Amino acid sequence: MGCPGRMTPLVAHIVFRFDYGGLENGIVNLVNRMPRENYRHAIVCLTESGEFAGRITAPGVEVIALHKRPGHDLGLYWRVWKTLRRLRPAIVHTRNLSTLEMQFVAALLPGVKRVHGEHGRDVFDLDGTNRKYNLLRKAARFVLQRYIAVSKDLERWLIDTVGVPAARVRQIYNGVDQQKFRPREGARPEVTPPGFLPVDAVVVGTVGRLAAVKNHFSLLRSVDLVRQRHPALAARLRVIIVGDGPLAMHIAQTVTEMGLQHHVWLTGDRRDIPELLQCMDVFVLPSLGEGISNTVLEAMSAGLAVIATRVGGNPELVQDRVTGRLVPVDDDDALSAAIVELTSNADWLVEMGLAAADEVRGQFDWRRT
Repeated sequence: MGCPGRMTPLVAHIVFRFDYGGLENGIVNLVNRMPRENYRHAIVCLTESGEFAGRITAPGVEVIALHKRPGHDLGLYWRVWKTLRRLRPAIVHTRNLSTLEMQFVAALLPGVKRVHGEHGRDVFDLDGTNRKYNLLRKAARFVLQRYIAVSKDLERWLIDTVGVPAARVRQIYNGVDQQKFRPREGARPEVTPPGFLPVDAVVVGTVGRLAAVKNHFSLLRSVDLVRQRHPALAARLRVIIVGDGPLAMHIAQTVTEMGLQHHVWLTGDRRDIPELLQCMDVFVLPSLGEGISNTVLEAMSAGLAVIATRVGGNPELVQDRVTGRLVPVDDDDALSAAIVELTSNADWLVEMGLAAADEVRGQFDWRRT
């Protein structure tokens, strides 16, 4: 409980951009759910804040965009300093490599606690071995007091590769709102475009930022392989790709070039994710790298079998042949075979979906997080 006569401590969350993405969605859930008598929150965006900020329902949360210029914007450090000095936070919480340098600025504020979260690595450093980046990570050890890793894979990497003392690392899984993300009961929600789903449709889908690390092109190539090798299944197969991001136009162009316009629906950014998941039969995550995927947890909570690449924290969520299938990264043949295997066996899909929902109920509730 907050102490009478004292201001509730403020957490300053520093992010690169506050827009559609799993990391950002996790911050929204954290801010909205944390007891308001314990902490206040501000979100400092090094670049821009999009409409995503509208998902924050907690009162009094300031969202600040510092409009970082392309390249090395030296003035950004001054703007961060001025912002933190005005906010006077009790805790500065950065996330991922793109914001890590700001902890050196935070270290100039007396009495501020400094926390860094590792949620996953981008396509330019998938395995976390880039020498230049790791020099920065190692230097930051001297100003950081606590690290949060969303997966055991990231926890091991922080300790073994970055050299963070184990006592300063906490591994905390993301949670999922199980009241919001529930298995479908009855017919699919009527949210798809008219005529998109045939009566006997089997639907695979994915949710996530349209960025290179998510590897949506592997999903498209795999669907094209299913169309070539299993025409009867392909006639029923539909694909829903939910999300927005820098590759949106390129993905749309690829769908057209492959002639998949009647098979693939690109939804753009949506707020009805629970209903869209209830339209699916199988969830697919073809990422090149991953921390702990919020969307996989949401899909499991919605009772979906999951096909995911065997990278990062995915094996910590998906049990192969129990709650879904794990496939090698960037292997279109393996991914297409897994899609055929699961969509051809309705009983197995139901069994895996039930097991996935049970796993989430036991391990990944937001109250536990």
